[in-house]
Amino acid sequence: MQACWKRAFSNRPRLSWDSGRDYILILMGSLLQALSLRLFLVPANLASGGISGLSQIINFYTGLPIGVMVFLGNVPLLLLGWRYLGGSRFAFRTAFAVISFSIFVDGLTPFLPTDGLTNDIVLNTLYGAVVSGVGFGLVYRGQGTSGGSDILGRILNHKRGIPISQSYLITDALIIFLAGLSFSWENALYSLVMLYVSGIAAEAITQGSNVVRTALIVTGLPEDVKSEIFQGLGRGVTEISGKGGYTGSERPVLYCVITRSEVTRLKSLVSAVDPKAFMVIGQAHEALGEGFRPLS
Repeated sequence: MQACWKRAFSNRPRLSWDSGRDYILILMGSLLQALSLRLFLVPANLASGGISGLSQIINFYTGLPIGVMVFLGNVPLLLLGWRYLGGSRFAFRTAFAVISFSIFVDGLTPFLPTDGLTNDIVLNTLYGAVVSGVGFGLVYRGQGTSGGSDILGRILNHKRGIPISQSYLITDALIIFLAGLSFSWENALYSLVMLYVSGIAAEAITQGSNVVRTALIVTGLPEDVKSEIFQGLGRGVTEISGKGGYTGSERPVLYCVITRSEVTRLKSLVSAVDPKAFMVIGQAHEALGEGFRPLS
């Protein structure tokens, strides 16, 4: 019996600065999502996706509190998520996000204007999308999910192999269809735009602005090119063994990660050493490690 208690307590999530920071991000993200809902989406009858959108539609007909319905709708999904998506670590963070969002949605209602900030549906669409997207991004950066279709999509992907993007499309399409029947088809079309822009904003927050460039360089003077990159840019270079598909000759390939501002300088350095070199410049969403952002 004592051994069982020890195992139970040893498996509890340990609090640390990193986990505390994650919960702060989730709390901030939930607040922004609630503000977006109350200030822009609900006054303009723009349905968000998932459980929140369904709760908006039910509230439109019955007047039941949106936050309460969001919480009740997520309870069975949270139980399924605990079972299939990582146990306590997943459940605690997602439950925290859902509960925070539900409390903010209903708790902020008396303090916010009933009719929102504007009657312009375009402004409501764009600002609602950006604010909610930033909120989603902060929750994701806190290693949590916003519940609802997030949980359902991951379960379908885990159990049935259905792509997460496809599961989101199915659930959100159903909610938008119901919104069209409830509000208007024009509002439903604006809701589609809102969901798209929100996704872009969430992706930008999640991945950050650390967009970098990658360079593949095929040259007959690899040592000279490497030396110039080391000295001129202070960047590391990885040498990869390559073979020409047409000539069949061995050709080393140099791989280098640089910032956007260093692209022109890299081209000049390589051109000065080997004007016949072949170079491909690509784009990477993020670079972590030496010379860039810390890995952790």
